[in-house]
Amino acid sequence: MNWQPDRSLSMSLSNQIVQWITEQIQVGEWPLGMKLPPQRSLALSFGVNRSTLQEAIDELKANGLLSSKAGSATYVSNDSWNVLATQKQTNWQQYIETSIHKSNYQTIQMINEFEQDESVIRLGTGEFSPALLPTAELQKSLSDVHMDGKAMGYSSPQGSLSLRQAVCQYVKKRGIETSPENICIVSGGLQALHLIALGLLETGSFVFQDNFSYLNSIHTFQSFGMNLFTLSENQLCADAIERIRKKRQAILYTIPTLHNPTGLCMNLEEKKSLYQLSEAIQLPMIEDDVYFELLFDEPTPAIKSFDQTGQVLYIGSVSKTLSPGLRIGWVIASTPVIKRLADIKMQMDYGSSAISQQIVEYWLRTGKYDKHISELNDSLRIRAEYMENLLKQYFSDVASWEFPKGGFYIWLKFNEPIVTTELFMQLLKKKVLINPGYIYAPNDARHIRLSFAYSSGEDVKKGLEILYQEVKRILKDR
Repeated sequence: MNWQPDRSLSMSLSNQIVQWITEQIQVGEWPLGMKLPPQRSLALSFGVNRSTLQEAIDELKANGLLSSKAGSATYVSNDSWNVLATQKQTNWQQYIETSIHKSNYQTIQMINEFEQDESVIRLGTGEFSPALLPTAELQKSLSDVHMDGKAMGYSSPQGSLSLRQAVCQYVKKRGIETSPENICIVSGGLQALHLIALGLLETGSFVFQDNFSYLNSIHTFQSFGMNLFTLSENQLCADAIERIRKKRQAILYTIPTLHNPTGLCMNLEEKKSLYQLSEAIQLPMIEDDVYFELLFDEPTPAIKSFDQTGQVLYIGSVSKTLSPGLRIGWVIASTPVIKRLADIKMQMDYGSSAISQQIVEYWLRTGKYDKHISELNDSLRIRAEYMENLLKQYFSDVASWEFPKGGFYIWLKFNEPIVTTELFMQLLKKKVLINPGYIYAPNDARHIRLSFAYSSGEDVKKGLEILYQEVKRILKDR
């Protein structure tokens, strides 16, 4: 929510909050039975202290608009329509809570909300600074790309043929030989995961993943009743064999190059070993390869390059390299899988943006994309070195890390378990936003995913100084 009380008005802050919430209930924006955000989060959004918010909530309860039980959350009262309306409102909260897709964790919801606040220092965000985006070149591409009326309409279910042809040429550098028939253009890697969950897996399927996993920060598979497991290679073998014995579907999800959030990279032997293991037990694999271009050194071939049986679903994207706003990625897989994913995609959105597809095809075909990646990696290396120097200055005595091999992130590990929701909230009050480790692995209290790709050098320094002071305060109080 973007609203905050106006401190220049004579009306008190609490009365302004009462008035605003009453209006939200009255017009149906806050429907009957809606669960309010935690008070810490709400106070932070309104820019007021907890006591001011509590005063407003108490008045709204007295007015019959809000209600709560001892020790539980606060809700819009089911009787509030008696106060504000003559006709009963739809209980949208009941619809929300019984819907298929699960709500995200409160911390992630707050990260998504406060990433839109330009006054907040974003220490963990997974995108580029606007300064790193080739904005002028992308704008120029709009005049360089020829688009006729047909090209501006709906594309084929699998996406633009010319773009799929360009992708075929481009992925040869990953050791992947494929054809346009085996490619489906998608609106980024996240949509690819949604299509796989919807189109290929049954309820109750097993999804194997790393200990710290991007999948834990989204609910793509969980929302459709699938079971996520974190495990090592030996566990993978044993659990997958057990899955086969029970005749349950399963799939392995991996980011082998510049893993999110840890930044780790598998070497060639590790990639081959994982593929051979999955092949031996007939376990399909999702290879999420959206970061490989951001390696500072030469990448090893993709796991998909070893695939002779069609068991690897390969995901690529320009969201992490060219522009997240273009919303263009691709899945490479066997023909029946691609046909299935394309059918599901057309039922969802009738195809990715025709304009974005034309721009990405133009950048791949003309070599502009390769040139951009080279310049981008030079900038990212400088930013990574800058952040590591600050970490050495402030955190050497309380945490450890490795210099990144590329990408966006440094995976900071504290010597003591201090990364809690309390630390997250305290930093947010001071306008610093972090990605704590517990959104990637339940109960993790030692890690923070730091990004050197978004904030300016000045903001990174200021943000890390504030983080250091909070960490020292917590350690001193122990």
